[in-house]
Amino acid sequence: MDHVRRVSRFGLWFGGALILLAAMLIAIDVSMRKLFGTSIGGADELAGYALALGTAWSFGATLLERAHIRIDSLYVALPRRLRLVLDFVGLALFVGYFALVTWRGWSMVQQSWVSGTRSQSELGVPTVIPQALWLLGMAMFIAIGVALFVQALVLVMHGRPEAAAQLISTRSAEEEVQDEINDLKERQKAE
Repeated sequence: MDHVRRVSRFGLWFGGALILLAAMLIAIDVSMRKLFGTSIGGADELAGYALALGTAWSFGATLLERAHIRIDSLYVALPRRLRLVLDFVGLALFVGYFALVTWRGWSMVQQSWVSGTRSQSELGVPTVIPQALWLLGMAMFIAIGVALFVQALVLVMHGRPEAAAQLISTRSAEEEVQDEINDLKERQKAE
């Protein structure tokens, strides 16, 4: 699982860097418009690509950190075994949905490649480039989701349902508080 975490961490940093670069580009573009009455041109297009890529490449790390948002009002009142079953079902549906989106995205990438489609902006970016990068990010997310599902299933089969829950269940309030305390301690050490 360490290898999967390293790959997902790369995706998180890559996605975050793209979004940060997009924010800087937009800030520069807005400033240039206000101060000089001119524009970089295509900043909105590049920011859109960055947002799509950043999101797709960050999904895997978010899944591993159990940071996707869930509404768990009823969930916490259910028996532990039922919650774990629901976690497996939820993970399968979540990853399955994005597998379907990615499969349809593959058709879009193929069509863009064959037809040589370019964006209609002044940049004229071959659309296959951002589409293929997005597809890779989505494929990475699906692979991480499948690996997580299999790892949790193996833990259950070896009689370790608590460890499986630590991989795929929603984070408890206690875990959230403990993470905040640990983060605070780390920051205090650094000062």
